[in-house]
Amino acid sequence: MIALIVLAATLAMPVSVDTPQTIAARDRMLTAVRHSVAVPNLPYRQRLNRVLAVMRRIPRHLFVPENVRAEVYDAYPLPIGYDQTISNAYIVARMTTEMRLKQDDRVLEIGTGSGYQAAVLSGLVKEVYTIEIVPELAQRSGELLKQLGYANVSVRAGDGYLGWPEHGPFDAIIVTAAASEIPKPLLDQLKPGGRLIMPVGTVVWNEHLQLVTKARDGALSQTTLEWAPFVPLTGRGQTNFPR
Repeated sequence: MIALIVLAATLAMPVSVDTPQTIAARDRMLTAVRHSVAVPNLPYRQRLNRVLAVMRRIPRHLFVPENVRAEVYDAYPLPIGYDQTISNAYIVARMTTEMRLKQDDRVLEIGTGSGYQAAVLSGLVKEVYTIEIVPELAQRSGELLKQLGYANVSVRAGDGYLGWPEHGPFDAIIVTAAASEIPKPLLDQLKPGGRLIMPVGTVVWNEHLQLVTKARDGALSQTTLEWAPFVPLTGRGQTNFPR
C-alpha cells in the first residue's frame, strides 16, 4: 500500500532549531560550497545565490540521526539509516542550481531520504512532491518536514520509478539515486521546457550527473555535468552495479 503524507500548512518552525554554533558551522559550509561551485556567468551566480540563501535558513543538523550531527556541516555524505545517505551540501547546491527553478514551479523529487533536499526545494518553488521507497524514511522525513513547517511538500512512500503521474507534469525533476539509465516515466512527466537531473552510471560510485532538458516540441537533450557518487536507485529501476 502506498502511504501519502500531506504536510499541514498551519505548522510553524520551532524556535529552538539553531544555536550560534550550528549557525556558524552552516555559514562555513556554505562559504565552502560557494568557493567550490564553478560559476560560468551572472545568471548562474544569481541562481546559486538564491539556492544558498535558502540553504542558510535550513537547520541541516536536524535532518540526520543524532550520532552524526557533529559532522553534518562537513563536506561529505553521511549515513541516515537503511543504507541511505544525506548528500553533501555541494551536490545539493549544484543539482538544485542546475534546475533553474522559478517560484511558481512544481517539482518532483525521487528519493526523499533525509528530507533535506525537499526542504531546500520548498523554499524555492510553489509545490514539491517527493517519493521515498523506504517506508520508515518516508514517515520520519515527512514528520520532520511537517514539524518544521514546510507546508508545500507532499511526501509519499513508494517506488519512484513511475513518478507521480496524478500530479504531473512537472517543471523539474530531481533524482537523488543512481541508475544505469533515466526512467522513461520520469521523462514523460517532465513538462516541455523542463529540466531533469540525475546521477547515471554503470559502475558503483562512478556515476555522473546527467542534465536532461525537454524542448517545447518534446525533444530531449542531455548534458553530462560531473562525477557524483550516489547510492543506487532501488525498486523497479534498480541497477545491479558491478563492483
